[in-house]
Amino acid sequence: MDVTSAVVLAGGEGSRLRPLTRYRPKPLLPAATTPILEHVFDQLLEAGVTEITVVVGYGKNRVQAYFGPTYRNVPLTYVTQEQQLGSGHALLAAESEVDESTLVVNGDQFVESPIIRDVIEAHDGMAAATLGLLTRMDVKPYGGVLVEDGSVTEIVENPIDERTYRFNAGVYAFEPAIFDAIRAAEPRAGEQSLTDGITELLEASATVDGVISQGLWVDATYPWDLLDVSFDLFEAGIIEGSRDDNVADSARVHESAIVREPVVIGPDCEVGAGAVIGPYACLGENATVGSNAVIERSVIDADTRVGASATVIDCVTGVGVTIGNGTTIPGGPGDVRVGNRIFEDEYLGALLADRVNDHGGSTYVPGAIVGPEATIKAGATVRGTLSEETEVRP
Repeated sequence: MDVTSAVVLAGGEGSRLRPLTRYRPKPLLPAATTPILEHVFDQLLEAGVTEITVVVGYGKNRVQAYFGPTYRNVPLTYVTQEQQLGSGHALLAAESEVDESTLVVNGDQFVESPIIRDVIEAHDGMAAATLGLLTRMDVKPYGGVLVEDGSVTEIVENPIDERTYRFNAGVYAFEPAIFDAIRAAEPRAGEQSLTDGITELLEASATVDGVISQGLWVDATYPWDLLDVSFDLFEAGIIEGSRDDNVADSARVHESAIVREPVVIGPDCEVGAGAVIGPYACLGENATVGSNAVIERSVIDADTRVGASATVIDCVTGVGVTIGNGTTIPGGPGDVRVGNRIFEDEYLGALLADRVNDHGGSTYVPGAIVGPEATIKAGATVRGTLSEETEVRP
C-alpha cells in the first residue's frame, strides 16, 4: 500500500540536552553540521514521502523560519502542540491533517530511509498500525516490542525481563483509528503516550503488525550523544566525510593546514595556517579556526571562533562561541552532571552553549558544561556545570 504522507513530531525541547536547547529545540541541533530534523526530512523523501506535516511546539518559530513552507519542493504543513504533553498528544495535534494511512516519525531521532521504506511496504491497510522494528541487544533504555508471526503482541517501555524484544525504531504507519485509541488510553503522569495508544489498539483486538528492518537509528539524549550521532553518520556513509566531498567550495583552508578525514567543513569557514582539523571534526557555517589550532572529534556549530594554538577535542559548541587563543580542551572521559544525575566517564571534553566567550589560555576539565552567554576570563580553569551568564576568573 502506498503511504506518501508523514507526520513528523518535532515539538519537544530536549531538556536533557540543556543548555544547548536553551534557545532552540532539539530537532534543530546539529548532527554533524546539519539540523537533526533536516536529516529526518531527507530520509523521508528518500523513502518516497511527498507530503509532510510537522508538529511544532517548543521553539516553533525557529523551526518554521528555518525550513519555510517547503523542503526540496515537498510541501510542509505546520501544526502546533500548544503544550508538550506526550507523543500521543503531539500526534493528536495533527489529526485534522490526516484522513488516510500516514507515517509517523520523531523529528529528533535519525532513522535511515530503508527502515522507513520497509514500514511503508509492509503496511497493507488491513492493520491499524505497522511498527518499524530493529534487532538490538539492549532495548532497556527505550521501548521493547514482542512479535509473533509478524504481529505485535505487546509493547513494553524500558523492559527489564528476559523475553526476546525487538527495538521500537519510532517509525509507524497508522490508520486514522490511532486517534481514538490515543484518546481512549489512560494518561500517565498527565501525558498521552503514542505507545499507550498502540496498546489500546491491541486491547481492542485491532491488528498491529511489526516489520523487522535494518538500518541506522541514532538518538541524541544527552550532550555527548551529539558527538556519537555525528560520528555514526560518518561510519554509516550517510555523510561521506572526505575532503573532496565535504569541504564547502566557499570555505578557505590554508595550504599548510592539515585536514584529516572524516570531516565536514561548512560554507564560509576559514582554517588558518598550520591548523589540524579532524579526524571526526564538524565545522558549521562561518566557523573560523586560527593558526596552529587543533580540532578533533568535535562538533563546532555555526559562527564559532577557535583561536590560534587552541586545542579542542571531544567538544560540542553552540552558535557564536569564542574559544580564545591557547585554550585547551583536552578531551577524554569525565563526569558530567545532567540535572540531578552524574554520568561517569563520558567522553565529553566540554560543552559550550550559545555565545560563550572564552578569552584564551583557559583549561577545561573533561565533562565541563558551560551555559549560554557565560564569560571565561583568560587563564581560568573550567570544571563542572556552569549556569547561564556565569563569569569564571582565574
